[in-house]
Amino acid sequence: MKFSVSEISELIRHRRTIYPKDYTDRAVHREIVERVLTNASWAPNHGMTQPWRFHVYTGQARERLSQFLGDTYKAMTPADKFLPKKHETIMQRPLQSSVVIALGMVRDPKGKISERDELMAMACAVQNMHLTCAAYGLGAFWATGGPMTGHAMRDFLGLGEQDLALGLFYIGYPAVEWPKGYRTPLDQIATWHDA
Repeated sequence: MKFSVSEISELIRHRRTIYPKDYTDRAVHREIVERVLTNASWAPNHGMTQPWRFHVYTGQARERLSQFLGDTYKAMTPADKFLPKKHETIMQRPLQSSVVIALGMVRDPKGKISERDELMAMACAVQNMHLTCAAYGLGAFWATGGPMTGHAMRDFLGLGEQDLALGLFYIGYPAVEWPKGYRTPLDQIATWHDA
């Protein structure tokens, strides 16, 4: 075999969501972020449309993103549903992360590839990002709440009307112990059909 299946399996099982509140202030270097994004771009996608567009926020640009998220949450949330703690969390996450990557999906201009297929390609790209972060020992979190995926975010990123904003991917060095994981045993989720 060209690659160690046991090492790949270990990496896949090692991947975790770690939230920005649990990151240190240690900076993630640009070369690492470029590797994360390059690996994302190798995700499978029908018709080689490569629908992903990445907007990377570091340094002071995170403050602009934070303000946008806070303003968007306020604008889209009815007064009786507004939660101050949620508003604060939404605004703090970019500031707690070394890097925030906004995920844009650009639709196939020929319309040959369905939106569903493009969405699945984006999910594969994000999984590649998660795995690469795990290999580097980086915490990562894909947030897909309203302010991160709506028309306002799409416009903020300069995407077209037919395109989609698919959330924010937060990256940072964990300040906590790497979380344990659990999955349902295979015999409870797989059905074999042999005849």
